[in-house]
Amino acid sequence: MHLRRWLFLTHRWLGIGVCAFFALWFVSGVVMMYVGYPKLTAAERLHHLPPLGTGSGWLTPRQALDAAQLNGPLRELRLAMARGGQPVYLAQPQAGAAGATVVIDARTGQRLQGVDTALALASAAAYGQSLAQQAAPRHLGTVQEDAFTHSRALDAHRPLHRVQLHDAQHTLLYVSSLTGEVVRDAPRNERVWNYAGAWLHWLYMFRGNAFDAAWADIVNWLSIVGIAVAVTGTVVGVMRWRFGSRRYRSGARTPYAGRMMRWHHISGLLFAAITFTWILSGLASMNPWRVFDTGAAPLRSAALQGVALDPGAEAASPQALLASAGPATRELRWVPVLGTLTVQAQGPAGRPLVLDGRSAQPLAVDEAALRQAGAGLLDAPLARIEKLQAHDFHYYERAPHTMTGGGERPLPVLRLVFEDPARSWVHLDPHTGTVLGRSDRGRRASRVLFALLHSWDWLPLLRLRPLWDVLLIGLSLGGAMLSLTGVVIGWRRLGQHLRGRVAARRHAGAAGPPRG
Repeated sequence: MHLRRWLFLTHRWLGIGVCAFFALWFVSGVVMMYVGYPKLTAAERLHHLPPLGTGSGWLTPRQALDAAQLNGPLRELRLAMARGGQPVYLAQPQAGAAGATVVIDARTGQRLQGVDTALALASAAAYGQSLAQQAAPRHLGTVQEDAFTHSRALDAHRPLHRVQLHDAQHTLLYVSSLTGEVVRDAPRNERVWNYAGAWLHWLYMFRGNAFDAAWADIVNWLSIVGIAVAVTGTVVGVMRWRFGSRRYRSGARTPYAGRMMRWHHISGLLFAAITFTWILSGLASMNPWRVFDTGAAPLRSAALQGVALDPGAEAASPQALLASAGPATRELRWVPVLGTLTVQAQGPAGRPLVLDGRSAQPLAVDEAALRQAGAGLLDAPLARIEKLQAHDFHYYERAPHTMTGGGERPLPVLRLVFEDPARSWVHLDPHTGTVLGRSDRGRRASRVLFALLHSWDWLPLLRLRPLWDVLLIGLSLGGAMLSLTGVVIGWRRLGQHLRGRVAARRHAGAAGPPRG
């Protein structure tokens, strides 16, 4: 068959199947510009945690760990009013599995296990103190996973207690069955709009059911088929358009007389490039078959820390730390930095106050020593260290509701550029002396193919809103028109094809068997 005929047939029959998904992606993408998938950002979590107060009568970290018989270095240690509004140490053993948190009562040192309905309600009530609830929270049972909890970051906390608050936003909270912490909030506005936004956009109707294991493949292959439809449609559209002085007998540049076919042809030429770009970048967001993974070596955190996270008897008490940080402090976090055990005292907002873990006095991290120690994070030459005073193409903030938003991107920041095979960059916070993040050539490629091409994360444009909104909404509407006309055309074509087959069978049946 002639190549041109193959192009027509490929675009026609593949398009019938995927144009509906195109329309769904364009429309739901506009919703996601303003309402993202539910998440509990670090800022929200801290804002809703009860203040620690003075810490009177609480055990020191060493006393609590000894009482709980938790020995050896830790991966993480925090103190917060995070379990039913009560003070607890949350410790992750270095030798344990990631996310295996041990919860210790800060007053008795008792290991706390199991989260029942009453405790889940108490955690929700403590969270909702600032939301002006009109009635007591209501427990809705437990769930392994539902439409708002597909994130793999929640796996360590499943099953999740669902608690309904009676605040103005009708917020639905999810409480960890491991620690008793609130790990996700979903106001009614987010829940309702998500069915028209992220739930549709990411095809979450295939998650949490019999299709769950195949969800990634479904999204990947639909995107690949969509790319084929966009490419063949562009080629066919250009072939059928009369450029220059050449026109069809009707005087038009398109051969199609029917309104839908004409609109589909013209909108296809106008919006083919953005349709192709958005489908390709959407595929990139899935990291299909791990194409962006570089196999980079893990960071050698010990080079930056200098000592293990293992508070000794000399560690300052919570009372001393809170006397320096103030009673409004929401969380204390012990972090070894450059051979010193520091404590990050985090308030309800803003940057943490860094304290010496022994004297409980404010501590300034030695930037020169931090630069020198940072060079040992990888077994590779350090090409240079840059100090960023402003966000740039690869290190920037996005709105909390967006897929890549909600994370901390403080300034200034040190960027360590290594000459390892993965071309790693490591961002260090000179205020706390901790690693903020890591990037390599695979992640930077993904940043371009996804964040730039899919959501147009380009700082000059993001700073010119509402221009960014107008451009993306306009292009999305154009893509939706291209897709919806394709749906109508495909439906009509399929109907004609099916009616023709039915008529042929009826004709064959009416003719009867051949006469002998």
